[in-house]
Amino acid sequence: MNANTQSGSMGTRARAAALASGRAFVLALVCLPEAILCYTVAVVSIALVPVVGVGLVTTPWALTWVRSFADRRRDLAAKWCGIRIPSAYRPVPEDAKPWARTTAMLRDPATWRDLRWLLVDMTAGYLTALLPAALVLYAVEGFALAAGMWRVYRGATGDTYWYGFVPVTGQASAFGAAALACVLLVLGYIHSPRLLANHFRLTRAVLSPTQAELAERVRVLTETRRDAVDTSAAELRRIERDLHDGAQARLVAMGMDLGTVEMLVDKNPEKAKELLAQARRSSAEALSELRDLVRGIHPPVLAERGLGDAVRALALRLPIATEVSVDIEGGRADAPVESAAYFAVSEVLTNAVKHSGADRIWVDLRHSEGSLRISVTDNGRGGAAIGAGSGLAGIERRLGTFDGVLAVGSPAGGPTMVTMEIPCVLS
Repeated sequence: MNANTQSGSMGTRARAAALASGRAFVLALVCLPEAILCYTVAVVSIALVPVVGVGLVTTPWALTWVRSFADRRRDLAAKWCGIRIPSAYRPVPEDAKPWARTTAMLRDPATWRDLRWLLVDMTAGYLTALLPAALVLYAVEGFALAAGMWRVYRGATGDTYWYGFVPVTGQASAFGAAALACVLLVLGYIHSPRLLANHFRLTRAVLSPTQAELAERVRVLTETRRDAVDTSAAELRRIERDLHDGAQARLVAMGMDLGTVEMLVDKNPEKAKELLAQARRSSAEALSELRDLVRGIHPPVLAERGLGDAVRALALRLPIATEVSVDIEGGRADAPVESAAYFAVSEVLTNAVKHSGADRIWVDLRHSEGSLRISVTDNGRGGAAIGAGSGLAGIERRLGTFDGVLAVGSPAGGPTMVTMEIPCVLS
């Protein structure tokens, strides 16, 4: 390795050390108000009014803030040190009532993991974030003492200035402080990137899902996959039955009619004309049944125009006045996600028409924060619930295939709001 390569490597390492120190200083500044806030809540909870303190921690606003704070730390770990920290939050519908959101988040093990991480981050995390920056900043203070700044302190107080374990009483001891500062600067040059990475490794150790959570996740995915396979098999059997009993039977009958026409066309033209007319009607009916079958598999309007227009087309066919609001910008979801969302909305609308007694329905579709959120509200009598054998249970299983969730709010007397959320990205 030549001298130019060595100097370039040293310059790169020095820039990396300086960058790590600066980032560590930023993290230390971020952790400080976090620590003050957490200690304040702890004092209120334990020493003064426990109920108030627990209430502050378990509000939807506080839990959402904790999640967003943890997610920002995950982003910094990935951008600054290339350390990936997985996120395993269970989706929570934004349209749910505050108590429902709080309950859902408190039932999520990831919420308690975030709260434990806050306690670690404001203590050991704060120290690991501060140490790389302290090595550099404290070294700068040593150089300032060598430049004569110790005289200012001694002139103002008359006391001995201690720099680490070095008492600075004169210029000679100030140069000793500068020598210690050089040692600290070298340590920062060598270890700052590693110390910053250690901070994020500590964060990953606390924030990463446990083996029990991963096992539960695998169990849920296994169940949803089994439901998806069963649903797919049932759908194939329905398609086969509809083809056999409908279009196929009509096409067979049409073929027999055309064979009879072939024999009668010379002997009995009038009868042949009647059979041709009947064959034409059979072909039209078979085509209509095939179109209905294709629409049941994947509606053409959904493939051509997207989920928003497909739901609008659904609303136009309903006997109840239905308003559809769509806010999906930036592309379309994957075809399986759109299909699941479409048939889920179709099932909810069908249930509302049949059972709610409503005279008005509102549908809202929007994509935000990496999730497709759909809410269907009617002004009917209420009382809808997710239960075994109900259509809503089937919708929940359909959405579960895509890690989606279903929430139902339907008090007696109405109104009923069904909220669906499916994690997805637009392309």
